[in-house]
Amino acid sequence: MGKRVSHSLLDPLFTAPLKRVYSHLRIPTRFPPEGIVLVGHLCAIAGAMGFAWADRSWIAGLVAAAGVALNHTADVLDGTHARATQQCRNGGELLDHFVDPLSFSYWVTGLAYCADCLLLGIAGVMVIYATAVLTNIKAKMTGEFTLARFGPTEFKTLLAAFGIFLAGITGGWWLPEADATQLAFWFVAAMFLAGFVQLILSLWQAVHEVNAEGSAPDTTEWEITENS
Repeated sequence: MGKRVSHSLLDPLFTAPLKRVYSHLRIPTRFPPEGIVLVGHLCAIAGAMGFAWADRSWIAGLVAAAGVALNHTADVLDGTHARATQQCRNGGELLDHFVDPLSFSYWVTGLAYCADCLLLGIAGVMVIYATAVLTNIKAKMTGEFTLARFGPTEFKTLLAAFGIFLAGITGGWWLPEADATQLAFWFVAAMFLAGFVQLILSLWQAVHEVNAEGSAPDTTEWEITENS
């Protein structure tokens, strides 16, 4: 069984308390954890739609923030519910890891639409999936799934805060002269640059770690079957 290690700065503040709240939510025992994954994914889609329209409506900005926050809540509770009700399944874990990068991709695409620069969205999605692939391959080789200090929880926190910030800009609550579209552009650009730099550093570190601590290299040949 592989280890799961989070070096996240914010997990102790946001993730751990949610786990303690689980027992008070009274989620039906028979409700499958995969259902919680689905609910979280739907929240992610709602959040992406909110980001896309956040430069036109303050409500959209709040929907974006709520979608991100609820997605994180579901992401924490699905595994907690699975362990508490003895419904841990490989398929459920696969589904969870499959939809996580999809959620981030939705949000980046929504923000790129708000920023009127889909090229940034494409670049952001590439970084998200490259990071996800690197994380999973490294976990396979070392037997340890690790989250960086600036990981999913930190990214979601920034996104939710920016959704609220955009709501304030669009609603005229603060910085009445600010342009929400331009602010979205610079936010996505900054997040892409930070993500790209972290990806390069993580790749360099991962190569050294799998060489030093990973399992024996796979030297087997591909079995090529003949189609009858």
